[in-house]
Amino acid sequence: MPLIPATILTGFLGSGKTTLLKRVLSEAHGQKIAVIENEFGEENIDNEILVADTTENIIQMSNGCICCTIRDDLRATLQDLAARKRKGELDFDRVVIETTGLADPGPVAQTFFMDDEVAEQYLLDSILTLVDAKHAAQQLNDRQEARRQVGFADQIFISKADLVGADELDALMHRLKHMNPRAPMRPVHFGEVALKEVFDLRGFNLNAKLDIDPDFLQADDHDHDHAHHDHAPGESCDHPSHAHDHGGQGHHHHHDDDVKSFVYRATRPFNPAKLEDFLGAVVQVYGPRMLRYKGVLAMEGTDRKVIFQGVHQLMGSDLGPAWAEGEPRVSKMVFIGLDLPKDILVQGLDQSLV
Repeated sequence: MPLIPATILTGFLGSGKTTLLKRVLSEAHGQKIAVIENEFGEENIDNEILVADTTENIIQMSNGCICCTIRDDLRATLQDLAARKRKGELDFDRVVIETTGLADPGPVAQTFFMDDEVAEQYLLDSILTLVDAKHAAQQLNDRQEARRQVGFADQIFISKADLVGADELDALMHRLKHMNPRAPMRPVHFGEVALKEVFDLRGFNLNAKLDIDPDFLQADDHDHDHAHHDHAPGESCDHPSHAHDHGGQGHHHHHDDDVKSFVYRATRPFNPAKLEDFLGAVVQVYGPRMLRYKGVLAMEGTDRKVIFQGVHQLMGSDLGPAWAEGEPRVSKMVFIGLDLPKDILVQGLDQSLV
């Protein structure tokens, strides 16, 4: 049987997850979707579209979607759904897991890799994070959970963007990009987002593409003359919008968020054994603070790209396609985490080069 794709939907309280889910569940899109909802959301979906007085915690809907609230462990629920699908008791094509507004998506994502039974039946497609433009600045300042959700995201949707001014939205997007340069972000209105932008994003694919916002890379480039690695954007931020500040009052206030990212690049290839030792050690020590990391690497001894990525302590790597003729063999990595020791990482990576 083909693997069942799963999407993790996260976002702070009131960011519009329920609105987006209602749309996904009630729209006639021809996809049969199972939604697993953590029960203690501040507004449960069932208020409006579900009849909740069943003894069963799985509710079948008219368009073939099903919704279940979990009272126990996610792993058991996923296994139960897969078993019922195999037996033909339930029909669905994909799963969406809505985490509570305060949840850390890390352990939810790890379930798909740590548990063999789940890993054999599901494919984690992506983590989607909703950010409420109106309240985001305050939430990001006050709550680490909100910052972590941004760091984990493969795709960021900004809701309620129409409630803030263009400057405020620009400042928010700039801030989010520093926390997570690998997630595309876009404002959406009340859950009106095409399903193709929600599903099959393959954020966890070990693919040969490392999507980092090009402006983010440029902002680093012309600022430093180090040949072999870049500095974190947090260290000196020269985004174009800083250039025309009026009277010193720029509209980007520099937030020193604890969730930060940095990009590492190298033109010399890596020594595979040294790199494996170093990354293994880093993950042991800093794994809990490493949210997401990914790289497309040039390795000594192979003509193919090596792709690696990870969540917390879980790291995987794979051989990708061959480097094209004439393509510069540049290794690129992005690390997103909580107060990661950039100097230690850069030094260790430099020492793992051939």
